[in-house]
Amino acid sequence: QVQLVESGGGLVQAGGSLRLSCAASGSIFSMSRMGWYRQSPGKQRDLVAIITSDGNTNYADSAKGRFTISRDSAKNTVNLQMNSLRPEDTAVHYCYAFAFSDRRWSEYWGQGTQVTVSS
Repeated sequence: QVQLVESGGGLVQAGGSLRLSCAASGSIFSMSRMGWYRQSPGKQRDLVAIITSDGNTNYADSAKGRFTISRDSAKNTVNLQMNSLRPEDTAVHYCYAFAFSDRRWSEYWGQGTQVTVSS
């Protein structure tokens, strides 16, 4: 069993920055990948960025050039530096992990942290 706890969300003006963090805990035997998804009312949950255990990254087109995902494998944490924020970035952001725990590979989700960008 794995628990994910997010922090760093909040309210910022357009053009501002936020740094999201997610810490994984529990009986983790192997962590394959971690990342961030976001969902706004009436919309699907979409990938923002993801990073694998060997450091490979993928970003949504809207995030490229503005956001940077990073990880600390020793601490099982993942961060998302969000710069040049836009009102359309407003959403609940969820931490995601794919990990081996309790003899199986499973997907895990955090509770979510709200990011609101005002114009």
